[in-house]
Amino acid sequence: MTENLPGTSRFLEPLTRDNTTLLLVDHQIGLFTGVRDIDVATLKHNVAALAKAAQVLDIPTVVTTTGADGMWGSLVPELAEVLPADLEVIDRSTVNAWSDARVRDAVEATGRKKLIIAGVSIEVCLAFPAISATAAGYDAYAAIDASGTFSETKRTTGLLRMQQAGVIVTDYATTMVEILADNADPKAFEVYTALDMPFATLVGQMSSAYSKNG
Repeated sequence: MTENLPGTSRFLEPLTRDNTTLLLVDHQIGLFTGVRDIDVATLKHNVAALAKAAQVLDIPTVVTTTGADGMWGSLVPELAEVLPADLEVIDRSTVNAWSDARVRDAVEATGRKKLIIAGVSIEVCLAFPAISATAAGYDAYAAIDASGTFSETKRTTGLLRMQQAGVIVTDYATTMVEILADNADPKAFEVYTALDMPFATLVGQMSSAYSKNG
């Protein structure tokens, strides 16, 4: 376990296995059909990889849907397949996930103050709970490439609003690598495998080829 960096700024205090929770908001089939700011296959890959890596690192995960039996449908299968079988998905009616007491209680029960959030859409499902959690004293990290929305305008305004409110903007892989902290960690290979970053796969293949060729 690495020690915290000097200073008191929440921007300097790293994400760790002991201080972080993952919140995934409304990665549902119906909402994915409208995503236009990121390739849908890439979005599915990224959120599933984020969830898998979180499990490798024993990061508590809270998952929500809205109107799963009607309006927006169930979780995309790529995400549903990698979540723990006993994980209860919180289906709610509130627009802001943070407005649902079950979501707040689930996050609070972890006892952790760093909160990685991803959601569809960026300007609502991600931005609203990220801003609310920040106001409630959490350090909210918005995983942008594990999130998506319906136009570039919505993406831009959502990002600006979160930054104005003090939300920390990041990407799916960086959060998990920051938590890993040391590439000599016994779980490093498993983490990188879960993240499934194309360039990392290529580097691994090149390394393997060089090793075989002496």
